[in-house]
Amino acid sequence: MGDVHFVGAGPGALDLITVRGKMLLERADVIIYTGSLINPGLLTFAKKTCVTHNSAYLTLDEVIRLMEEAITKGLEVVRLHTGDPSLYGAIREQIDRLKERGISWDICPGVSSFCAAAAALGVELTLPAVSQSVIITRYQGRTAVPAAESLSSLAVHGATMVFFLSVPMADTISEDLISSGSYSPDTPAAIVYKVTWAEEKVLRGTVGTLSEMAHASGIKKTALVLVGKVLGADYALSRLYAPDFSTEYRQGLVSPGTDATKEEG
Repeated sequence: MGDVHFVGAGPGALDLITVRGKMLLERADVIIYTGSLINPGLLTFAKKTCVTHNSAYLTLDEVIRLMEEAITKGLEVVRLHTGDPSLYGAIREQIDRLKERGISWDICPGVSSFCAAAAALGVELTLPAVSQSVIITRYQGRTAVPAAESLSSLAVHGATMVFFLSVPMADTISEDLISSGSYSPDTPAAIVYKVTWAEEKVLRGTVGTLSEMAHASGIKKTALVLVGKVLGADYALSRLYAPDFSTEYRQGLVSPGTDATKEEG
């Protein structure tokens, strides 16, 4: 029997799929891909005899049926998901069905779009004395969000926030963040559309102008919303590279009359 490989396609650019992911595509006999999201150019890595299926037109039962039929023939199957499949990839429900059928599977991680968005913005999502946490979430839409993870609950932390699948709700995101008291209207914010694709757009503004940015651009999907002071705030330098900071690899400079403390970095 063959195996089912869940492969992260990366954020869009063909050269941002992992080496392993590309190799799995090249040897696959069957590829089931998220046609509404991945760059179709990735399918050019497949061999000529490979059969491809666009899961945008399929139900979960139909996807599993295709996998099972291929596996019983001893074929290799790639389930190609956008970004990294562990984030909003709906892979758990597929894996559980495969387990029930005794079908072997594995996961090849991919470059998530939130990492690509940070690169496009030229920012570090965690900065000393600004934010040491990143909250990845989505605003409630057609799919519910647990009550404990409502935006009003998460916003109290004041951390860097990345919203998937939420651009249409830019108005309420802005309102909820401001009403939380942890994000002022002038807190930096950005909308990144189709990051790493040829159509990429990077919009910068503030929490207070999120709605205006979204409506003026006409962007309604395939975009991330990023919010937080790391997008434009002053920050403290990392202690790891400070001259007086010792690690197991480097002895920091010691001022006369003081004791050096050793920490592992």
